[in-house]
Amino acid sequence: MAAAPTRQRRKDARPQELLDAALALFVEKGFSATRSEEVAARAGVAKGTLYRYYPSKEELFKAMVRENLSVHIAESAAQAAQYEGPIAPLLAEMMRAWWAKVGQGNAGVVCTLMMIEARHFPELARFYVDEVISPSQNLLGDLIGRGIEAGEFRAVPIEATVHMLIAPLMHMMLHEHSFGAQDMCNHSMSPLELLEAQMSLLLHGLLAQPG
Repeated sequence: MAAAPTRQRRKDARPQELLDAALALFVEKGFSATRSEEVAARAGVAKGTLYRYYPSKEELFKAMVRENLSVHIAESAAQAAQYEGPIAPLLAEMMRAWWAKVGQGNAGVVCTLMMIEARHFPELARFYVDEVISPSQNLLGDLIGRGIEAGEFRAVPIEATVHMLIAPLMHMMLHEHSFGAQDMCNHSMSPLELLEAQMSLLLHGLLAQPG
């Protein structure tokens, strides 16, 4: 009787164990070259067990995106919806939070994998656009629009400004999970220092001039 709770804990942990095994293999071999049975073996379960939780490799990848990316976007959107005050400090804080939660670590690996594999898996690419890219751009666009409407920011093209916010982060993320992972570039500047410089330059260009 005492073994039942242990078995239940093991069962409850399996989805996460499968996601962890899939991520490790996707990093090692890429999405295309990884087979479902390899994921099951890495997680120490039968292939049938994998399919019970994730019917296909594509569904496994979608679950990774939802766990590592979608949840953070939803949290940021909820924070922005409840926020009252100047937009500039909130925008800067959200960029820092994005790097801390998404740009580095597992979430950044998932982003990098999607950029590599998007052209080969259009259905997954469409899912990623709907689940990650569009919500992120909408969130930042709404914040910039609120700043313009309040007179805090000057009138700027919102879509172009969103891309200017995102592009340096994507560059840092790609470096973090490519050359940076191999310690090939000896940069004394940290990603956060670069992010602070970006926000300083961008926000001073956004702020309305007195008078």
